[in-house]
Formats: sequence, C-alpha cells, structure tokens
Amino acid sequence: MFFGLSLRQFMFALLAVGSAVGAYFIFNPTLGLETTSWICIMCAAPFAALGFIRYNGMSADQFARTWVRSEILFPKVLVYQSSNLYMDMIEQGRLEDSKPRRKPRPGKPDKQPDKAKQIKKRREKDFERRGRNIYKFHKRGTR
Repeated sequence: MFFGLSLRQFMFALLAVGSAVGAYFIFNPTLGLETTSWICIMCAAPFAALGFIRYNGMSADQFARTWVRSEILFPKVLVYQSSNLYMDMIEQGRLEDSKPRRKPRPGKPDKQPDKAKQIKKRREKDFERRGRNIYKFHKRGTR
C-alpha cells in the first residue's frame, strides 16, 4: 500500500498525474492557462477512473472486458415469453386425467353424504350437547 492506496490505484494515480503534467507542458505555451487546465483535467480523468472506479465489484478493465464480450462478441436477444402451466395442462386434458379417483370400498355403497349435510348434523349435535350458550362463559373462580 502506497499512501493508503492499493498498487492498482497508485499506478493509475501516477499515470493521471503524468498525463496532466505532460498536457500542461505541451499546451501551456500556445493556449491560455484556463484552457490548459481544462485539457489537463480531461487527460487525467480516464486514468483516475480506471484506477478508482468499481462497478458491480469489477474494476474498470474487468468491466470493459465483460461489456465487450456481452455486447459485441456474444450478443443475445432475450425474448420474454410467459407460460401458464395450469392453462397448458387444462388445454391438454392432463389435469382432469391426473386427479386420483376414489375407489369404492367393497361391500359399502359408493354414496357419501353431502359435505353441507355433514356440517349441519355436526352443528345440531353441538347445539344439543351444549345448549344455547355455545361460548360457555364462566364467572371468575367458578367452574
């Protein structure tokens, strides 16, 4: 670590400073000081970005390689197509065929009472057993 920077950051910082100083000595005699300072900033910015910027955990050169591979070398057109498996199964008739069917017990009739009738009978039995007060409120201390 040099000056609290990693080796990569330190090398790119040196390149940024070197490019800015080189641009200053090249453009200062012909252009004014203000224009030369902007040119120095523009020369140093790419090197500073390469050394310090990280995107999705990748350094700038790793990101550039990944971008070139995905956009230029191996481009893909991704088409979104939704699918509804339930509707596909209904259309093919598999859903109705795949339901397990109950086999009737030998010696017993296949008829079963309706579910609503069973619930009604159960409620009537509860009412007879408990009486009108189905919540069974009790006073404290008595049971």
